[in-house]
Amino acid sequence: MLFNSLQFLVFFMVVTLLYYRMPQQKQRVWLLLIASCYFYMSFVPKYLLILAGTIVIDYVAGIVIGSSEGRKRKAWLTVSIIVNVGILVFFKYTNFFLDTVAPAIKPLFPHAHIPYLDIVLPIGLSFHTFQAMSYTIEVYRGKQPPERNFIVYALYVMFYPQLVAGPIERPQNILPQLHERKEYKWDNVKEGLARMLWGFFKKVVIADRLSLVVDYAYGHTGLSPWAMWVGAMFYSFQIYCDFSGYSDIALGAARVMGVKLMENFKQPYISRSITEFWTRWHISLSSWFRDYVYIPLGGSRKSEIRRKINVFIVFLLSGIWHGANFTFIIWGMLHGLLVTLLPNRGSKKARLWSAVLFGIINFLVVTLCWVFFRAQSVGVAISYLKGMFAIGKGVTFYGLNTMEMWLCVLLVGILMVREYKFRRHLIRSDAGFAAYCAVMVAACYFLGVFGENQFIYFQF
Repeated sequence: MLFNSLQFLVFFMVVTLLYYRMPQQKQRVWLLLIASCYFYMSFVPKYLLILAGTIVIDYVAGIVIGSSEGRKRKAWLTVSIIVNVGILVFFKYTNFFLDTVAPAIKPLFPHAHIPYLDIVLPIGLSFHTFQAMSYTIEVYRGKQPPERNFIVYALYVMFYPQLVAGPIERPQNILPQLHERKEYKWDNVKEGLARMLWGFFKKVVIADRLSLVVDYAYGHTGLSPWAMWVGAMFYSFQIYCDFSGYSDIALGAARVMGVKLMENFKQPYISRSITEFWTRWHISLSSWFRDYVYIPLGGSRKSEIRRKINVFIVFLLSGIWHGANFTFIIWGMLHGLLVTLLPNRGSKKARLWSAVLFGIINFLVVTLCWVFFRAQSVGVAISYLKGMFAIGKGVTFYGLNTMEMWLCVLLVGILMVREYKFRRHLIRSDAGFAAYCAVMVAACYFLGVFGENQFIYFQF
């Protein structure tokens, strides 16, 4: 059940109407949990059992950690982490490991058969695994009391708006809201629906239309360097609109029900350094790695060399988290090197011309890194980068549909104005809200690209 489908819209409306018809919070929690189970089962039903198993283990671990002392607490935290990470590694990296070691083993054991397991990655596994681990870690640190209500804890992990692609929430933000009965507020509904519509627009109108040009650029040879640059830069905006569009829909759907999720994006492409970029891009993931990996490794309390090593480790793990492919690992390593080696030019006191210049340079650097993220293999990425810097072909967009390309440029311009000039999602007047909804619905209907275009980050 993709967010950009009629099935989801019907599901969302039915769940929301039932939610506000129920007088007791206990009933609402049960409703949302059942709805979240149905939502998750719409992808691969059998994997609900795996998710349920980890929920039970983490729930018990939280109770024991919160009521024990000494080694027992650490033992149960270790069990929780091993189970969660073990499931993630098995489903996401087993075949990658087998494919990697097979060439090394074959010369030594020529008759050995390296199996390829028929494993389907549970959707959103990386996201809800990290969210579950944040709970047990926070309980262990004494920053979060253990949740005694199993249904509430299960909903914390499975809350359908952010179940499959985040934001990766913390228990301190979500659990208190799940215990509190939310009164119906028209402002919440308006703000939530406006944000959802903007998310739909970013996904079906901008991201999916950009994908037409991007897919062509990455799927064909013989394009001019300028055309390949267009494809690369369009992908920067495609992945932003795709992922932040999902986040807007998730935050909007939760807001309609009175639940406030954390922001996941803050205009990342105006960043003046890679360091600043990571304070604005996928904020819930970068803050997760900061709190649970970087700081435990010593953070900035160690020597400068050790600090840079810690930063590099975080970005290496971030690349691995994103996918079982060397392209993601290289992408993470590149960002790690850029953060450790380049200065942070995120000062708010910088002059306008300086901010614009470094913003453009930083965007181009991020775009070059995205080539590895988008490419199917390292070889394809290197070949694409070589094509971008080929000399002597002139300024031509040979190979691209010119009309489609300029429509995409117009849509990117609309995105920039809307995201950086008019960021508020709450429209005060009802007439203005109705007009906004009409324009967004019409734009999605007439300009949207519809089909089985799932969100990019669903694969993680």
